[in-house]
Amino acid sequence: MTFFSILFILIGANAVFMFFSLNGVSEKAGKTKKEVSKKSDSKIYPINLTSSKYKKAV
Repeated sequence: MTFFSILFILIGANAVFMFFSLNGVSEKAGKTKKEVSKKSDSKIYPINLTSSKYKKAV
């Protein structure tokens, strides 16, 4: 009986912690979407493989 009472208390505490954790994740996701829209696009430069030493191996 003692084992099950401790087990149910721990499961209940875990459920409460998970609820607050998931609630905070949804708020953070909304903030990151706003931050991404404000940032400018980063430039991606292609890798020049013709001058690389590895091309000889292929």
